[in-house]
This record gives sequence, C-alpha cells and structure tokens, in this order.
Amino acid sequence: MSLNRNPFTWWNGATLGTWLGLRGKNRMGEDSLGNVYWEGGKDPNGVLRRWVIYSGSNDASRVPPEWFSWLHHQIDAAPDQALPAPRVWEKAAEPNLTGTHQAYRPSGALEAGGRRARSTGDYEAWTPEA
Repeated sequence: MSLNRNPFTWWNGATLGTWLGLRGKNRMGEDSLGNVYWEGGKDPNGVLRRWVIYSGSNDASRVPPEWFSWLHHQIDAAPDQALPAPRVWEKAAEPNLTGTHQAYRPSGALEAGGRRARSTGDYEAWTPEA
C-alpha cells in the first residue's frame, strides 16, 4: 500500500479505511497476480464475508477462476486446499484486455488498419423488394 498515493481513492487499490477494516480478519491467501484474499465477519444474512484487495488496478477480471469460486462461496476452503492441482494442459487465466494494446482487434477494425478482405461471391445483399 502506498499511503501517499491512494489514501482516499479506491481505483488504485484499497483505501486507508479498507486497510483499517482488515484488523481482526483472516488473510486466506494470495494469487499469482499478487491479489490478497480476506475472510471475516458476517453479512446481515449470517454469511461469512470474503473479499479481495487487488494488486494494481481494481479489475474483477483479474481474479483467477479458483479464487472467484472461493469469493462466491462455491468452495469452502482456500483454493490451494480445496481444489486439485492444475492440469498440465490448462492455460493460465487472463484478465480482460479490452482497452489495452493487447486487446483482440479483428481484421476490419480501425485500430488494425481498417481494411478487411473483400467479400466472396456467396454474399447477396438483401433488398426490401426481393
């Protein structure tokens, strides 16, 4: 936490109030992106509260699937205890890349040059009289 950078801003990570609210809560673990997961207290329905403190920008797509299932009470224990080890063929989770230079841009997108392949002879435009 950078005390000078984000004492009152939530979009760069946790605010000072959030860090103070973590007193007495249990740190459950950390993922490969550096996000830290916490548990403690109960909501008005009696369900145990769980939350994440992001490392970097607050973007929910940066939560890996195993921690997503823990946050949403689909598994009870931390993922490293409740889930089997990842398979060799599994790909690592990627955050949403929209708005970045790594975002997918199809061949006709303006950012990718704005030119697409000409249509083949199998396309016939619709007309209302037809």
